[in-house]
Amino acid sequence: MLKIALGQMEVLPGRPDINTDKMLSMIQHARNERADLIIFPEMAIPGYLLGDTWEQPSFLRDCEAFGQQIIAASRDICVIFGNVAVDWDRHGDDGRVRKHNACFVAQAGRLIGTCIKTLQPNYREFDDTRHFFSLRKLALERNQNIDSLLTPVTVTIRNDKYRLGCIICEDGWNDDYNIDPIAILRTQGPLDLIINISSSPFTLGKNNKRNRVFSKQAQETGVPLIYLNTTGIQNNGKTVYTFDGFSTVYNRLGEIIAYCPPFTETLDYLDLPVKAAGQDLAPTSVPDDSTIDSIYLTLSYGIKKFLQSIGMNKVVIGLSGGIDSAVSAALFASILHPENILLVNMPSKFNSQTTRDLAAQLAQNLGCLYTVMPIEQSVEYTASQIAGTPITNLANGRQCNLLVSSFVLENIQARDRSSRLLAGIAAAFGGGFTCNANKSELTVGYSTLYGDQAGFLAALADLWKYQVYQLANYLNDKVYGREVIPQAIIDLMPSAELSYDQSVDQGKGDPIIYAYHDYLFRAFMEHWNRATPEDILNWYSQGTAVLEQKLGCQDGLINKLFSSPREFIEDLERWWRLYTGMAVAKRIQAPPVLAVSRRVYGFDHREAQNRVYFTQEYLRIKDRLLSTM
Repeated sequence: MLKIALGQMEVLPGRPDINTDKMLSMIQHARNERADLIIFPEMAIPGYLLGDTWEQPSFLRDCEAFGQQIIAASRDICVIFGNVAVDWDRHGDDGRVRKHNACFVAQAGRLIGTCIKTLQPNYREFDDTRHFFSLRKLALERNQNIDSLLTPVTVTIRNDKYRLGCIICEDGWNDDYNIDPIAILRTQGPLDLIINISSSPFTLGKNNKRNRVFSKQAQETGVPLIYLNTTGIQNNGKTVYTFDGFSTVYNRLGEIIAYCPPFTETLDYLDLPVKAAGQDLAPTSVPDDSTIDSIYLTLSYGIKKFLQSIGMNKVVIGLSGGIDSAVSAALFASILHPENILLVNMPSKFNSQTTRDLAAQLAQNLGCLYTVMPIEQSVEYTASQIAGTPITNLANGRQCNLLVSSFVLENIQARDRSSRLLAGIAAAFGGGFTCNANKSELTVGYSTLYGDQAGFLAALADLWKYQVYQLANYLNDKVYGREVIPQAIIDLMPSAELSYDQSVDQGKGDPIIYAYHDYLFRAFMEHWNRATPEDILNWYSQGTAVLEQKLGCQDGLINKLFSSPREFIEDLERWWRLYTGMAVAKRIQAPPVLAVSRRVYGFDHREAQNRVYFTQEYLRIKDRLLSTM
């Protein structure tokens, strides 16, 4: 029987001093509880998403020094932890000092094993190969088999020897690699325990998949498996990731016998009958992480931690009376004290009394600070100044005036609200103002640069519109237990209300048909093999039922929306041109996005400003469909 301490800790990226102090405290607590073994996450000392901080030798020296403190603290207890391993005598492919992402095993005040990460993810938000030298690459350099470098670590506890197979995060997600670290460890003789230390960001539904993958690994090896993950938030500049922990223990049958609560820093203990491979312990069920509950939990947790990390405790939210700003307000109000939230309604002549009243009602329901600041006068002044001030051609002395079109006037309104009012109000209030954009808007740039796409954090920008509505109902039903977001806001036609053509009282609203376009845009952006117009039109040509099945939208919807292939194609091309065109420029300058989904805008969705492109096959399918009309 081993008494194992699971150190599911919040790792502060770039603060090895704070992380080490926390680890030392947990080690002492585990020692007092007579634990035999304590496990910490991947990169527990430095943090994981650090950008090019990894290029600072002085930072690396600090990480090494703090690692030595952890090793020294391993008297009377075995400590397994993640840190950077530096080979000062060699360099990586970038010419800098060589660094490894490593798992250290310490006991009796000394280092008894160092395991280097074998597989390095280089997709989504991960950029490991930029900084670290993998075990796979090390074996190639030395002209050795990985088998000779990837070996179990043997520890002795109360005169019994235990062979530990220590791997790091991606080493357990090996289906698409030609190397299987766990299979290699099995060839080294019998294992008593597999330990996977991780720094794995939350993704909606990811733990459900992990449980399937890791359960299978425990079954196939016949060895208990411990997955130890970190909590907290880390970022790579444009994208903020939450880390949910959810550390889990599997017995030899692949059954889950223990787990740490998600989004909670904790030091949990488990008495594991290693010789019986954990199968004597009763299995337990774990919560589903693919529901709206998990979306709320990660958003609430991420916002709270992000505010703490930047030292902000006051927030200004532009409150239009629409669904996005309403959800944003209710979300922040569930985190901050109402007196630290200032809700601002900024009507123009285009805003209906309906949305003005709904904004006031929501503010009343939340109990936040509230003000109304009309923008009509300043918008008119800006428009008249632009149109009324002559522009001189200094080469010939000729003058002309600019035309303020209705489209330009819409943008002036949006920028007046954000760049002028909200920015100024936030500075005076001593806080920041939010960006309330959703993922559908961000996809096609249905927002104004320096206007409603401005703010310190885009907390809803990884939610499709249908998820925003789900969250609104969840906030009412589960978080507040009453109707804080008026049902009229949920039922209202979504509209920017920037012109009379967007009058909500007349049922006019956004050009995006969310019931369909949410799913079309998701195919462009979130599908692992991302769809292009060629894929969409190919599925459409096979029948609208095929397309609806591929996209996941409502059956029969496409024929209701588009009466002919020409209409369908015009709609498809309109949004594709925006998604790959002007929207890219807007996204590059957008605020940081709080990640929820399997692909999020920012560093997870790397893009360049290129010209719009349609493949040759798409053009052939298009010609064929249109020629039959």
